[in-house]
Amino acid sequence: MEPISRRRLLIGGGTAVTLATVAAVNWDDTSRLWWRVPGVDKPRKDGEVDHRGAHWIAASEANLRSADRPADYVIDRVVIHVTQSDFRTAVKVFRDPLHASAAHYVVRASDGRTVQMVRELDVAYHAGNRSYNERSIGIEHEGFVDRPQNFTEAMYLSSARLTADICKRYGIPVDRGHIVGHNEVPGADHTDPGPHWDWKRYIRYVREARDASSGSGSGSSGKASPGKA
Repeated sequence: MEPISRRRLLIGGGTAVTLATVAAVNWDDTSRLWWRVPGVDKPRKDGEVDHRGAHWIAASEANLRSADRPADYVIDRVVIHVTQSDFRTAVKVFRDPLHASAAHYVVRASDGRTVQMVRELDVAYHAGNRSYNERSIGIEHEGFVDRPQNFTEAMYLSSARLTADICKRYGIPVDRGHIVGHNEVPGADHTDPGPHWDWKRYIRYVREARDASSGSGSGSSGKASPGKA
């Protein structure tokens, strides 16, 4: 559809049509502004991460929405993704404002290196479902769904520690009802993490990491230097 110019709004068309169009434009602008309001006063410190051991590399602000979770949206899900790319490419596209999506974390296959790209208080566009975006934290894992060799022990262990930390901090049960695959998100058209993702192994590792950290305080947030992809 051809966009309506400001000149046409001011001098063209009938008065009723003009006023209705202006109202629609103003509503659209106001709506977009309103969705940026939650969380604007929340303190944000450069380089600060939510999971100790993660490295901060910021995603484009176009790929997320500022929020104040869990004050405005309860966090009760962790969504497991597979990048369908290598680690560097995943980080690169999440920094691209035209990509229109990003996850909170990306985990590397070779050594379990974890990069945080969106703060947990913010809504990342990762699940393809607005409600799930608002209620969940997304973790991407380097690899391809049809290559089981991508899912290394180092990746499983590192990701499990991350998920255990998230579940501990937000009181999320460690079970398959609350730790889900991208393919299980309502309306999702993705297949990740795919048939080679070992859910029994992963949930066991998450529970072991949760139990090991009980009372240790090892999951608290901290500062980290900006990381290299």
